[in-house]
Amino acid sequence: MILDEIRRMSHEELNRLAEEIRKKIIDVVLKNGGHLASNLGTVELTLALYRVFDPRKDAIIWDTGHQAYTHKILTGRDEEFYTIRSFGGLSGFVTRRETPLDWFGTGHAGTSIAAALGFEKAFEFLKEKRHVVVVIGDGALTSGMALEALNQLKNLNSKIKIVLNDNGMSISRNVGGLAYHLSKLRTNPIYLKGKKALKKVLEKTEIGFELEEEMRYLRDGLKGMIQGTNFFEALGLKYFGPFDGHNIELLEKVLKRVKEYEYPTVVHVVTRKGKGFEAAEKDPTAYHSASPVGKPKKLSYSELLGYVLSKIAEHDKKIVAITAAMADGTGLSIFQKNHPERFFDLGITEQTCVTFGAALGLQGMKPVVAIYSTFLQRAFDQIVHDVALQNASVLLAIDRSGVVGEDGPTHHGLFDINYLLPIPNIKIISPSSPQEFVNVIYTVLSDLDGPVVVRYPKESFEADLNSLLANMKNIDLGWRVIREGKDAAVIVTGTLLKEVLRIPLDITVINALTVKPLDVRILKEIARNHRLIFTVEEAMKIGGFGSYVAQKLREMGWRGRVVNIGVNDHFVTHGSRKELLEMLGMDSKGLSKTMLTYIKVKSEEGKT
Repeated sequence: MILDEIRRMSHEELNRLAEEIRKKIIDVVLKNGGHLASNLGTVELTLALYRVFDPRKDAIIWDTGHQAYTHKILTGRDEEFYTIRSFGGLSGFVTRRETPLDWFGTGHAGTSIAAALGFEKAFEFLKEKRHVVVVIGDGALTSGMALEALNQLKNLNSKIKIVLNDNGMSISRNVGGLAYHLSKLRTNPIYLKGKKALKKVLEKTEIGFELEEEMRYLRDGLKGMIQGTNFFEALGLKYFGPFDGHNIELLEKVLKRVKEYEYPTVVHVVTRKGKGFEAAEKDPTAYHSASPVGKPKKLSYSELLGYVLSKIAEHDKKIVAITAAMADGTGLSIFQKNHPERFFDLGITEQTCVTFGAALGLQGMKPVVAIYSTFLQRAFDQIVHDVALQNASVLLAIDRSGVVGEDGPTHHGLFDINYLLPIPNIKIISPSSPQEFVNVIYTVLSDLDGPVVVRYPKESFEADLNSLLANMKNIDLGWRVIREGKDAAVIVTGTLLKEVLRIPLDITVINALTVKPLDVRILKEIARNHRLIFTVEEAMKIGGFGSYVAQKLREMGWRGRVVNIGVNDHFVTHGSRKELLEMLGMDSKGLSKTMLTYIKVKSEEGKT
């Protein structure tokens, strides 16, 4: 295992290894896609960390897990690294399914400090002497959950060591008071002048001085930044830094000194996102998650949202756009460029984004809150309590609904229909095509009255943007019968409509644009003409759209057979969207096979 080898290496050899690892990450990510810039920034940090702490016995928790590729390489997955994010290969995030050295599975930001507290207390109860270390970025630190956990460290007599990886970025550039504070810390003139002096002290000193004394060059300047103290010290934590996050020798010495401290400690390191790859250094946002080289550029639903909102907002001054540190990912950077005064990035604060939007809507504005489906799960209470209960006019644009692909189970948007359906006042709309998506956004914003959800997949397509925008119009948001057939009726919601239309069976196909409310008029018509009805949705089957349709059919007294097709009761792995839909039996071939089985049974029953 490389963990043993790095402890025997000289610092010169470690620096060479860092460059080898960096090259490997670049080569593999440019081939497979994945988080590039964030991983290039943590190579030296990981090497220094694992020279001091041993993940085989010390709990090292990587917040979010999108920067842990070097960790994977050092912990026994070097030979498999080329499979990362591919179907059947390594996950792009930290997951306990791969190794117990991935102490805590991650994928969503801000969970690490709370998890670390849990591990620490468990070790105390079990009388096991282990160190607990968190590696968290400055972006993740802005999330409410991270701040809540920070507030508990002193109260719980914690000894956790927090390595704050500060690159000034989450995905987009960080915003808010804490980001400003960290910027002040890393650009403090005393830090800049004292860094070299500090390095000399640490290099010359082995045993005899406490680290606090050695760091007095910095601490005198850091104190008083916020009314006499800094943010971390105000919470009762010991703060050290900032340090150069690419200096292995310096980081190793600092980490050795704090290792046995009997109090919670923050070691602030400054890294460069995208280090070693010029394009990623110049534009870390664009290379946060890189696409495979050579993959043709297509238009995505996310980008289409940005263009549509920008176009509508030219004439409707009430439209505002809100996101949670995902300006580029959600396409809202396009809106930001055209309407900067009506764009709000509130950082990794999904709950705040939703409640902020609710208040805007209650005052007659038209807020569009664009958040990935998987991250919107965090704001469930705010959707219920602040939006739906008050019937606030908010458009929740739920990006990456359904199967997202290579990011895997932490990022699939398979639960939004299921958790939104029971909430009163909410309308849920799932367009089937880019043009329908454009028309839905235009129609909803023409008369936004109460909460509306529009869900759409992580999917790209070849389309003429100008044509899509030129054909934008108000449409009926009800269901539509696309074709007629005799053997069965298929009610499909979302972009799986195109898969259903490829099925070579004699079936009636209904485009269920609205998930809620159901189009009862069309449903009654279908029930009169068919004794076998299928529902198809790119979401969890339990408690989903199909269940809602089946319940309504029972209430209507319909006595035919309804078959719900969706994702069964398990988490879906990572792979390309095409591979995963095929695995789930939700491509045209799999759907056809399932439907044909039931159609044959119905035919046999009709003969008897």
